Amino acid sequence: MEPRLTNVINDHSQSFVIKKSQLPQNNSLLHYHREVELIHIKKAKGLQVIGNKINYFQSDKMVLIGAGLSHFWRFDERCVRPGHSKNKSTVQVFHFKENFWGDDFLNLPENKQIKSTLSKAKRGLEISGKTKDRVGELMDLAEKSEGTERIILLLEILTVISDCDEVRILATLGYARHFSWDMTDPRIQAVYDYLLKNFRRKVELDEIAEIANLCPHYFCRFIKLNLGITYTELLNEIRIGHACHLLVKNQTNIQIVASESGYNNFTYFYKCFNRIVGMSPLKYQQFYFKKPEQSCLIPQ
Repeated sequence: MEPRLTNVINDHSQSFVIKKSQLPQNNSLLHYHREVELIHIKKAKGLQVIGNKINYFQSDKMVLIGAGLSHFWRFDERCVRPGHSKNKSTVQVFHFKENFWGDDFLNLPENKQIKSTLSKAKRGLEISGKTKDRVGELMDLAEKSEGTERIILLLEILTVISDCDEVRILATLGYARHFSWDMTDPRIQAVYDYLLKNFRRKVELDEIAEIANLCPHYFCRFIKLNLGITYTELLNEIRIGHACHLLVKNQTNIQIVASESGYNNFTYFYKCFNRIVGMSPLKYQQFYFKKPEQSCLIPQ
C-alpha cells in the first residue's frame, strides 16, 4: 500500500487553509501532500500513522507534519458514527506550503529557527505541554481572523514551536528520504547524503570518515556530538527507514527486505527493526495489508 498524493488546497483565494470539523473523514488510506499540516485533535481517539511511527492517540493531540511525509488518522468508530454526539470528535487543521510567503522568506537570518523546525517536521513533530496550549490558543485566534492578521498569527505559531523544547520527533531518520540538516557544519549533510546512496552495502568507518575529512576516531565523536547518536545508530536508522518503505510498498519476503536494506544478518536486522520502530517487521507489514478494523491490533 503505497501512499497517495492528495491535493488539500483548492481555494486559491487563500494563502493557507484552516479547517475545523466535528465529523472528520475516517481516512484509512496512507497519503501525503505538498503542504505542511498542523493538526490539533481536540476531542477524539484512534490510531495515527506518521512516517513509520504507529501508535494510538487520545484527545488533545497536536502534530506538525512536514511536506511529503506519509500519514493517516483513523478515528475511533464512536467518534465518527452519526448520532453519537457525546463522542463526536473536534479536529482543527492548518495546511500551508512552506514557500507561500515567498521563496526567500525562510532564508532570512531572522527565520533560521522556523526553517529548521519545518525541516524537522518532515519527520513529524508531536507538540506537548504549555507549548501545545499556547499554539492551540493561537490556532483558535487565527481561525476567527482575516487578512494579514492570519499570516501574522501563523508566523507566531511557528515561532512558538521553534522556540520550545516540548516537541518530539516521530519518524526515524531514514524514513524521511529528502531530509535536510539545517546545521552550521555542512559535513553532517554530506555524511547523511553519502549514507543514503550507499547504505545497501558495507560502509567502512575509514570511508565515511573521509567524507567529513576526519580521522575515524574524531569522526565518531563528531557524529555523537552533533546528532546525539553513534555512527552505527545513524546507519541503522537509515537502513531501517528504507526497510519500512519496502514493507509498505508490497508484501516482499522480509528476508529479502533485510538484504536490500543492507543487512546480511537477519537476526540483527530483526533486532534493529524492533528497537527503532517498536514492533517486528512482520507486524509492521501486516498492519498495512490488513483490513482497517484489523490493523488496530498493534502493541500499545
